[in-house]
Amino acid sequence: MSALRNNVRKYLHLAKNRIRSSSSMASSDTRPVLYSYYYSSCSWRVRIALGLKKIPYDIRPTSLTKADATYCYTNEYREINPMQQVPALKIDGQTLCDSVAIMHYLDETRPENPLLPQDPHKRAKVREIVEIICSGIQPLQNRLVLAHLGKEKSMEWAQHWISRGFRGLESVLAASSGKYCVGDEISMADCCLVPQVFNARRYHVNLDAYPKIVQLDQTLAANEIIRTCHPHSQPDCPPKLANK
Repeated sequence: MSALRNNVRKYLHLAKNRIRSSSSMASSDTRPVLYSYYYSSCSWRVRIALGLKKIPYDIRPTSLTKADATYCYTNEYREINPMQQVPALKIDGQTLCDSVAIMHYLDETRPENPLLPQDPHKRAKVREIVEIICSGIQPLQNRLVLAHLGKEKSMEWAQHWISRGFRGLESVLAASSGKYCVGDEISMADCCLVPQVFNARRYHVNLDAYPKIVQLDQTLAANEIIRTCHPHSQPDCPPKLANK
């Protein structure tokens, strides 16, 4: 009788473990959903990060243009991202709405193919470059800011602030870079640099004064994962721009 009870306990213990295991597997098999706009540099950073970390995900096109049906300024999208901006990432049963916060979360929860170096000084340098781009350059030429300025002033404004930011960034990268922004390991800094250089060209900034930025961008442009994340390769890219 004692042997029977022991066998029953053993069976129940194994059954519980199987249930936990299958539940965990079901959760891990749920693909993240990225709310992304093809031209959004913030969305682009996250696409690159997901790609470099080899995390499968689904894209939910979310437009910043009123004419599109997936316009972000709707009550439905406000429930997903209260700022009604992109990106937003649904992952692990929650939603994150800031590109830098998302990249840190991915690195902390999925440590394979890290986006931050192990060396503390290099980690700090990556974060420094990320902040220069994401706090000191990109917000000043964000489409909402430029729309508020109006067409006559927006181009000059964008060129001024990108050029000012690139002067500082060029100096930082000259000291920190190897093959990539910080040494020879691709990092979160590279995820941010590529979209910002694209924006500089989009606003006709003369890049002759920034050879290190141009060199790094050329190296990163050859990366197959980064190429697949390009705005012109996205499902919501207009046909006239697709794959150009």
